[in-house]
Amino acid sequence: METKYSVVFHPSEDGIEFIKKLKLKLFNEIGWYGSCNSVAHITIGGFKANENQLAKYRQKLSKIADTLTPVQIYLDHFDAYEESRAFFISPSEDSKINLKPMMRKIQEALLISSKDRSDDPHISIGRNLTPENIQIAHDLFTTINMDFLCDAIILREFDPVKKQYFILETFPFGSNPQPELIQGSLF
Repeated sequence: METKYSVVFHPSEDGIEFIKKLKLKLFNEIGWYGSCNSVAHITIGGFKANENQLAKYRQKLSKIADTLTPVQIYLDHFDAYEESRAFFISPSEDSKINLKPMMRKIQEALLISSKDRSDDPHISIGRNLTPENIQIAHDLFTTINMDFLCDAIILREFDPVKKQYFILETFPFGSNPQPELIQGSLF
């Protein structure tokens, strides 16, 4: 049987608690909404796998994480995707420059399809919001200045009963970049 999995970066515990309070503030204004109870994260991508396949995904995640070096991420503004009706916290442009190559490396190694991956790093506050609720969120949340050390890949498993993901495993960055293959001459 296949299970749904998600690969993400988590902010610090303080950051997770801070974002939980933002989500509660929005909930108090508009009622229940998509992502209301979701733990703060930056989505890399998702996939389905059985137990045998999962072991291979874990091996790949461990190898990739070993090659990555921790980087400070700065979250500096709120924004919205009008087409997908999502309101989110966005990293600074410099932070995106650091996050995107790591995300691509993970997505390519795990063969995550384009429809199941995120190409724009962000932390969702709410999804499937009406245009009116996006405006309420914009009015509630005008400035943010937050940062965290991105130092691990988080593998999460979907709980179909609770309709939430839970942490299955954390893969800390090892700061061991792989040597580039250098083509040399035999003579």
